[in-house]
Amino acid sequence: MNPRCFKLLTAVAFASLTFSISLRAEIVSATIQTPPPAETGYFKFGTATNPAGHKISLNSRSLLFDGQPVFPVMGEMHYSRVPQAEWRDELLKMKAGGVDIVATYVFWIHHEEIEGQFDWSGQRDLKKFLQTCNEVGLKVVVRCGPWCHGEVRNGGFPDWVVAHKDWKLRSTDTNFLAAVKILYGQIAGQLQGKLWKDGGPVIGIQVDNEFGGSPNYLLALKKIAIESGIDVPLYIKTGWPAMRTPVPLGELLPLFGAYADGFWERDTKPMDGASWGNFTFKFTRTDTGVGNDTLGNRNSGDTAGTEKYPYLTCEVGGGMPASYHRRMNYDPRDVEAVALTQLGGGSSLMGYYMYHGGQNPEGKLSTLQESQATGYPNDLPEKTYDFNAPIGEYGQINPQYYWLRRLHLFLHDFGAPLAQMPATLPDLRPVDKNDFTTLRWAARSDGNSGYVFVNNYQRLQPLPAKTNVQFKLNLPGGEFIFPAKPVTIPADGFFIWPFNLDLGGVKLIYATAQPFCKIQGDGIQTYFFAQTPGVKAEFIFDPQTVASSRADFINVKPSRKAAIKLKTKSGGEIQIVLLNEADSLALHKDDAGQAVFEKEPKTSTMTVKTKLLQPAGPMRKIPFSTGKSSIAIAPTDSDFTNAAVWKITLPAKLDLKMNPILRINYVGDVARLTLNGKLIDDNFYAGRTFDLGLNRYAPEILTGDLRLEILPLAKNAPIYLEPKARPDFGRKESLAEIQSVQMINRYDVEPED
Repeated sequence: MNPRCFKLLTAVAFASLTFSISLRAEIVSATIQTPPPAETGYFKFGTATNPAGHKISLNSRSLLFDGQPVFPVMGEMHYSRVPQAEWRDELLKMKAGGVDIVATYVFWIHHEEIEGQFDWSGQRDLKKFLQTCNEVGLKVVVRCGPWCHGEVRNGGFPDWVVAHKDWKLRSTDTNFLAAVKILYGQIAGQLQGKLWKDGGPVIGIQVDNEFGGSPNYLLALKKIAIESGIDVPLYIKTGWPAMRTPVPLGELLPLFGAYADGFWERDTKPMDGASWGNFTFKFTRTDTGVGNDTLGNRNSGDTAGTEKYPYLTCEVGGGMPASYHRRMNYDPRDVEAVALTQLGGGSSLMGYYMYHGGQNPEGKLSTLQESQATGYPNDLPEKTYDFNAPIGEYGQINPQYYWLRRLHLFLHDFGAPLAQMPATLPDLRPVDKNDFTTLRWAARSDGNSGYVFVNNYQRLQPLPAKTNVQFKLNLPGGEFIFPAKPVTIPADGFFIWPFNLDLGGVKLIYATAQPFCKIQGDGIQTYFFAQTPGVKAEFIFDPQTVASSRADFINVKPSRKAAIKLKTKSGGEIQIVLLNEADSLALHKDDAGQAVFEKEPKTSTMTVKTKLLQPAGPMRKIPFSTGKSSIAIAPTDSDFTNAAVWKITLPAKLDLKMNPILRINYVGDVARLTLNGKLIDDNFYAGRTFDLGLNRYAPEILTGDLRLEILPLAKNAPIYLEPKARPDFGRKESLAEIQSVQMINRYDVEPED
């Protein structure tokens, strides 16, 4: 770009450009104000400082660590759904993905299934889990219940609690609270010595979940927790549904969520609820679609006073499982795009549910999963809670792990100032779910510098490219239009572009590429940017901050080598590395904080022998639930007498050091794996593979009787299947077929320089 094409506004404290504008340009605009100071001083929480002198606090915009803004990442993993022997390795994977805080439910029914008999052993050992989190350097938020949901039987209430018809559950009923006090006392015992004030990892607890009744109940839970000795910097509630009467200001910190689509929707149509709104940018924090199976349909809106709290999330969908009637199969872009809209909408804590999948533990009296037979809205698999999360049920790394890791690198390196930047929405925004022409974007700024967030992607609905786009930001110091020439926003694209960004003393006026990481080495600060696919990368710097002869770089090509090197006025040096999409997703930081590129995971594949023992019998007649929303009911054990059955013979030489996965591609309704007649895992067909981690069942599985059972899927089955998952039935009315059974050996790989 010729520097004469713009005028640098030097009369203000920021660098801003005006350009000659093409008559064909579609200028999208937003007016940005200088934000007022953040508010604080009204939060009524526990001990904020740990023995090392570090303090966790907050203001109305973000969490603070030692008084400074931070932008942490939180990921959900349920300790009682993962074997204890696997905790350390899986937590390390979470940390490597950029997670700082682990959130975990305490499911009451997992610990006191029989009244008076608490079980905190094995994978139910919360104290050991917290210790492991501390050892690997992760903080923890414990979601105490007593009602959690989490697709657990009775929402986590033991059957004996539900049987007390004289109790009013989830209320200030004295008999119910007496039982909760015993539960919280037990939890407090597990947390002893593990609280932040004691030098432990537990920085917060959540009371109950998705509660919209009287705040007196939630305040009673907080009081019981404190009296039990649970003294933490943060006391939390879920921010949805909007409460009829607000919790008194500063008593409980609301956290929010957003999902790309929900298995809980009551129909079998694609994206028929409110989820489309999570692919747009908005000020409203409450996702009215979350939990509408139990909460019902709600009008949009936040509880009064929500703006007094920072916008923190705990349930941005990291994936989505299949319920029987509604088989979800997220695209990795679904996860990344929704995370981006929450970030662009003002969030200052990214929290994912689930980040790590799991499996229901063995119950003493029941199978522990949610089902319509137990009075809950959905039928979920008996064993698996894989959730199609970034990290799967057996530690599999799914594609969204890499997309989110790149985003988390950005939050760790650029998030502190971003956390204090309010969101600004553009003058023109989408009017409804069918508005595909209006560009979806937002800005976050301190009134000077900031970022533009663009999401031209919506799940299951291709969005067209937006041509000849320029952004006009009406900043307090003047009008700023970029880029210099109009660009085309790619179809189904999403990205973050910076403006007036300080890079080590050099001011980047704008870039049409996404910053995501920085490192320091040999006296040079290196900034990594990701190329926006389909857009030429421009980097325009303020020449008054550059000692080099050149300040504008047009059509920069991606490479692992530095594309731009600049000297600052103070004698420093910075460089820019622009990576293509694949390389940016492969980059991460090692323990020394240096950038490394992850090699393509090395695997070896072996075909596994199968033998058909029994063909599928007659199709079952699928029953429907009664009531307002009638949906299909999942099969019971007796239905599997008509399943097709195969015997699976594992290779004679099986090296468990390779952490092998048995990967089954099949078509059917429901599949189950049994070992010596015992159910070990199950799967509702949704077009994804059915994986089994073999190490978990060794050594028995090496020589045991391993069988695969598949119930036929009817062509006209009253269930929702996504287009990419729906099989070709041809002339058949039903299918119960194996497409392949393989053993995947997973090798550890060394990163590239």
